[in-house]
Amino acid sequence: MPMPPPSPSTDRRDRHTFHEMGQIVRALESRGPLTPEALGEALGAEFWEAGRFERAVALAVADGLVQRTDEGTLAAV
Repeated sequence: MPMPPPSPSTDRRDRHTFHEMGQIVRALESRGPLTPEALGEALGAEFWEAGRFERAVALAVADGLVQRTDEGTLAAV
């Protein structure tokens, strides 16, 4: 009997997702803490597929690679 498909909440990561997370970490390491808007601008996120920037940031935070500061910025860990 085949396995059921994964639930929609399953966090699917592809090679591009890991690459995007790496871009986020490198940008924060080189530029210091940035607001999400400034980070998106620095990475050209307006040219990314819809929702990918927000998803990559969320996954980087969830994985402990990036932290949200009290000032509302994102910083590399």
